[in-house]
Amino acid sequence: MLRLMNTVCDNLSSDDNKVIITSGSFGEGLEMRGSDIDVMFVTKNINVHDKITPITFDPTKTHFSLMTDNSKPGFAMLRLISSPYPRMRNICEQFRGDKYLSNVLFKQNFLNEISPVVHGPCLSDINGHMDFANCLHSKYWVTSASRWPMRSSDTWPNEITKPTIINHGVLFVPIGAKGSPNEELEWRMSFSVGEKLLIYTFSHSQLLCYAVMKILLKDIINSDSRCKNVLCSYYIKTSYFLDIRRITTSVWTPENLIPCFMRCFSRLIYCVQYQVCPHYFIPENNLFENKIEGMDRDNLMETLRVLFSYGWRCILFSKQISHFPVLSCKFLNDKSVLCYEDINKLLKSNICVNVTSMRSKHNEFVRVVHNIITCNSKKLKYMHAYFLSVVCNKRCQSVYLSRTVSNKSQYRQYNMCLSYLLMNINHDAVSGWLMTASLFYKTNQYDKSLIIILYALSKCTLDKLFYRKELSVTQKRQVKSLLVQKKTVLHLLKFVLVDSVFFASPTFIPTELIMEGSGFEIPPVVYAHCLSFLCHNHQQNMRECRNSLRDLQLTITEDYFIGEDESLKSSSYYCLGTALQLMGDKVSAKQAFTETVKLLSRYPYAIKRLKRLL
Repeated sequence: MLRLMNTVCDNLSSDDNKVIITSGSFGEGLEMRGSDIDVMFVTKNINVHDKITPITFDPTKTHFSLMTDNSKPGFAMLRLISSPYPRMRNICEQFRGDKYLSNVLFKQNFLNEISPVVHGPCLSDINGHMDFANCLHSKYWVTSASRWPMRSSDTWPNEITKPTIINHGVLFVPIGAKGSPNEELEWRMSFSVGEKLLIYTFSHSQLLCYAVMKILLKDIINSDSRCKNVLCSYYIKTSYFLDIRRITTSVWTPENLIPCFMRCFSRLIYCVQYQVCPHYFIPENNLFENKIEGMDRDNLMETLRVLFSYGWRCILFSKQISHFPVLSCKFLNDKSVLCYEDINKLLKSNICVNVTSMRSKHNEFVRVVHNIITCNSKKLKYMHAYFLSVVCNKRCQSVYLSRTVSNKSQYRQYNMCLSYLLMNINHDAVSGWLMTASLFYKTNQYDKSLIIILYALSKCTLDKLFYRKELSVTQKRQVKSLLVQKKTVLHLLKFVLVDSVFFASPTFIPTELIMEGSGFEIPPVVYAHCLSFLCHNHQQNMRECRNSLRDLQLTITEDYFIGEDESLKSSSYYCLGTALQLMGDKVSAKQAFTETVKLLSRYPYAIKRLKRLL
């Protein structure tokens, strides 16, 4: 399900200028604790050629020629052939009479507020939760990996997968070989898509063993401060591909999971001991060369040998796996438990949707609708309906509600917004309805807004999932009882997920809450009571105003559907301060705004309001 969601989301997010690929563990279908989200942006208007011919030349695009003579295997320099874009020519540097694309200048070209940190070939957010790799694509299989199809066994990968991988070509990521004299001009060949396709061919036992090897690295080996960041997950993946090629397919059975794991672990120790880890596609490229040596190698060897002495039980040092021995077989075989875990994993795909920047463009909307109509699979229909809801959430906020146009135009704008909002209720139980209530509030239909607010609040019960906060055991049992129904996981998200309300533009934000800057996220129950207060305030119903204000204060005090996110806590106090200010309680409003600024100083509007109260 994770793989399908990533594929659909990537396809919908890609456009004429770029292709988006979700990679890393999450892209492979594994939701590993502690893993970040890796997204690759492949630029379409740049072509990389091993051998350029007049047939492949397009004057509207930038063309680079592959130069591998002076580079380590697995790396290449990109010589500029032609480019209609001055900006592209400016990030190329002179070398031996020709211009070559600089990986350093290329990365600097994409630095922004969302990803201001350079992390290897990627750009990362400040917290390091997301990695974005802007890369280039060659449609042709590189000469360096030409022997791979012949080296691969007949059983794995199969004859269908091989040509698929070759036909995709190769990606180039902006980083050179460490210590190379031309490091800033080199680009690493990336077989990320091919590696993902290889993992998709894994049997269940192979995938389990692969997951356990990654947990071994992330939770156990990296917990030793002497070994942290010496090994990376890519080394584990490469070593594992070599193991699968050597171990007969018939051996990969559930009853042989432990022997297979120990054999892979033993192979990893061998690679570290002799400092050899050949790249799966380009074996001439030793990944351990100039990387795992000296004291780092000695410390890593000591840790690996100690762990290996525990046998398969070494994996129990992992916090995310150590709970399994106390679980009964009946519990593990409970389908509702597995379904609950699936939903918990899919909650992270909400982040994936945001990462891949699903837009509100008309052609994207049309594509989703077309896929829903033409698709025969019910699972894919529900999946596209889910993403249609996400697209509509952003599309409705891009419609400008103008009061200066004619009544006919106003009516058309209003109906357009309402139609998008009604399609925006399918990705969770609450946020779409609250956004609809906001539309009615902005158009002075306070009674309709209050009816929808009450309906939304009725759905904010303790048996629901809120991805910002861990559920108690009792709550989990209540959720599990809902999952016995024979419905797809994505269909159930509409009924069990409670999400916060995110305003990307001021279209639906109540005027009283409008603040400077882009993006404003409010916890669902907080926003429901705040909007209820504003409706009653416009109707001059002071008794109900006080009731809504009391409910708002209680929601914040009890931390009801708010979680640990400081931005959500800050926006909660901002809503409370606004309500208190409207009630004339300046002392309490000042306290609330002070708390807002203390939690998160990026709300200049709250600071302005606070200054007025001083």
